[in-house]
Amino acid sequence: MAKFFYRMQNILNIKYKLEEQAKQEFSQAQSRYQHEVDVLESLKQRKQTCILEMREYAKEKLNVMELERCNQSIDIFEEMIQEQKEVVFRAMAEMDKARAKLNEIIQERKTHEKLKEHQFEAFLQELNAEEMKEIDQLVSYQHSAGKEGE
Repeated sequence: MAKFFYRMQNILNIKYKLEEQAKQEFSQAQSRYQHEVDVLESLKQRKQTCILEMREYAKEKLNVMELERCNQSIDIFEEMIQEQKEVVFRAMAEMDKARAKLNEIIQERKTHEKLKEHQFEAFLQELNAEEMKEIDQLVSYQHSAGKEGE
C-alpha cells in the first residue's frame, strides 16, 4: 500500500513552532499586563490609605506638618498613578498586538492543515481508484480466462 506524503510538512512543522512561540509571547504579554494592573491597583490603595490618614489627622488636633506630608504623598501617588496608567495602556497594546499575531499564525496553521487534509483526501481517492482498476482488471482477466476454458 502506498504511503501518504505531504510535500509541505516542513512548512506545517514550522507553523506549529511559530504558533507555540506566539502563544508564549502572548502569555508573557498577558502576565506583564496583569502585573502592571496589579501595580496600579496597589498605588490606588496606597493613595486611599493616605487620604484616610489625612482625614484622621484632620479630626484630631490640627497637625499642619502631618497634613502637609499626607497632602504631598497624595500628590505623589496621583502622579505615580497617572504614569502607571500609561504603562498599563502600553502593556495592553502589547498584549493586543501579541494576540493579533497569535491569531494570524493560528489561521495560517489551520490553512496548512486544511491543505494537508485535502491532499490526503485526494490521495485516498487516487488509491481507491487504483484498487478499483486492479479489481476490474482481475475480474476481466477471470472472465476472459473462464471463456477460454469453455
